[in-house]
Amino acid sequence: VLQKGLKENFADAQVSVVDCPDLTQEPFNFPAKGICGKPRIADVGGVPYLIPLVQKEKVYDLNTVAKDIELPGAFILGAGAASSKILGVNAELIPIVQTKSEKKPAVNGSYIAQINPADKGCLLEKYSSKYTDCEFGLLANLYASEGQPGKVIEVKANGRTGELNFVSCLRQILEKHYGEKPVGMGGTFIIQKGKAKIHIMPPEFSACPLNTDEDVNNWLKFFEMKAPLICQPVIVSRDPGFDLRVEHTHCFSHHGEGGHYHQDTSPDSVQYLGYLLPAELLFRIDRPQETHLVGRD
Repeated sequence: VLQKGLKENFADAQVSVVDCPDLTQEPFNFPAKGICGKPRIADVGGVPYLIPLVQKEKVYDLNTVAKDIELPGAFILGAGAASSKILGVNAELIPIVQTKSEKKPAVNGSYIAQINPADKGCLLEKYSSKYTDCEFGLLANLYASEGQPGKVIEVKANGRTGELNFVSCLRQILEKHYGEKPVGMGGTFIIQKGKAKIHIMPPEFSACPLNTDEDVNNWLKFFEMKAPLICQPVIVSRDPGFDLRVEHTHCFSHHGEGGHYHQDTSPDSVQYLGYLLPAELLFRIDRPQETHLVGRD
């Protein structure tokens, strides 16, 4: 299904089932070896807690989420907002956490991307270099598993010919094929060559309400960042009525760049390599009572 669809959006695409590479190795350096074992997706909080106006009291903990999704000790990847209570500012969180179990403490391999106060560029830091917790704020889209090795879906796509970004393309292929049946996937992919459009939220939350996508885009800070970028996507083909964010991808790098992935900006030269797995379960945690569809891109 994925290979057929990708070939409509990329010059070259190959999808196969392979053994998950050892994700503790370069370029990932994750705290777990794989993305297999009881795979599940959690959508926590939501954009309505960020806009039109922020609700700073919305703070969560990845160790608690792991228990909530009935997988204590889970290895969690995804995209979310950092806890402004911990950081003192607003920032993008790239969660990469082996949550705590009865036998072991949590291993937090997450990154934070924020606006550098010195030069207004990207400041990417390892979370554990400053903080010891596993908190996040407002919203997160998370893919969780036992972090085991195993069979995964390897996706290679080079030379983008269509308008859709890599993640939207995957999601829409699944939606088109499976229709009413929601299919969720998560894992990691690398933008191996090329550049990408990435945003980072400003350090200060907006004092005036952000009521439209245009308001949000004027508030966000956009950058063009260079490969290699290691990205953590969470995809659900269709919202079965849970007010989901159906796709959300954050990325980090080893050259100081990272944030929220929108699209590659070098379609001719771009190369994607991904390792993904369909999830078995979907959990919706702290769904906003009052909702809207602004700022979901």
